[in-house]
Order: sequence, then structure tokens, then C-alpha cells
Amino acid sequence: MNALEKLNRILTGVLAIFAGVSVIALMLLAAGNVIMRLFGFPYSGTYEMVGFLGAIVAAFALGYTQVKKEHVMVDLFSRKYPPLLKRFVDAASYLLVMAFSSLAAYAIFESGRVLKRKEEVSETLKIIYYPFVYAVALGFAVMAISLLIDFLGTIFWGEGEDSS
Repeated sequence: MNALEKLNRILTGVLAIFAGVSVIALMLLAAGNVIMRLFGFPYSGTYEMVGFLGAIVAAFALGYTQVKKEHVMVDLFSRKYPPLLKRFVDAASYLLVMAFSSLAAYAIFESGRVLKRKEEVSETLKIIYYPFVYAVALGFAVMAISLLIDFLGTIFWGEGEDSS
């Protein structure tokens, strides 16, 4: 399991770096467009690129956020559960969200394949955008791997239990 965890940390770390670079690019693009608009020269296709970059940011941050346990979690009731029940509920949650993330990754990947086959391009910039769709699928796949590791850790090693 240690090798899988190490691989996952590398994957999520690399995607987090790409997400950070995408945030910076998005910010520079949007700010530059606002400034250029003041002078009557707005960038063409800013809305499209901001959308593509925003999708990259959101998808690539999923796995890293899961590894760091920084997703929003509401545990009004579960924090009062006995340790064994809490462990079961956590494992079930990881399994369900992992299944959803896996299905989402597959469906998004298939959408990308359709876009590639049809040679779809964006409306304004006329760029192929299936790579962005594949990137979002990758983000969900890495999230599923992170959740698999959390599930296995909860089941076999009791990781994630709160000692309070």
C-alpha cells in the first residue's frame, strides 16, 4: 500500500502544481483582459480560456484536496458515533464517492472521445478542446485513486479515525 500511496502523492502533487499554474494563468488572462478592455482592445476568447482553465483548476485540485483532507465535511452526527460505527460510515462514504468519481471520470473521458472523433473546436478561438475534457477526466480518476487509498486505509488500518 505504501507504493500506491507514494504514487498517489506524486500524482496529486503534480496535478496540484498544474492547477496552481492554471490559476495564475487564469488570473493574468482575466486581469489583462479587463485592463485591455479599458483601452478598447479586449482579448478575443477570454471567456472560453477562463472556462477551460477553471475546469483544469477544479479537476486537478480534487485528488490533492482529498489527500490533505481539506474537503468540506459535515460531521454533526458522525463525530459522536462509536469508533467502529464511524469507521464503517467513513469506509462506506469513501466507497460511494470513489464509485461516483470513477463513473464521472469514465463518462467525461468518453465525452472527450466523442469530441475528438467529431473534431469539435471552441466557438471563438477555434481550438480543439477535447484535451481539456480529458484533463478533467484525469482529475476525477486521481480523486478516485485517493478515495480508494482512504477506503483501504480505513478498512484495514483504521486510518482516519478521530481520537477525540
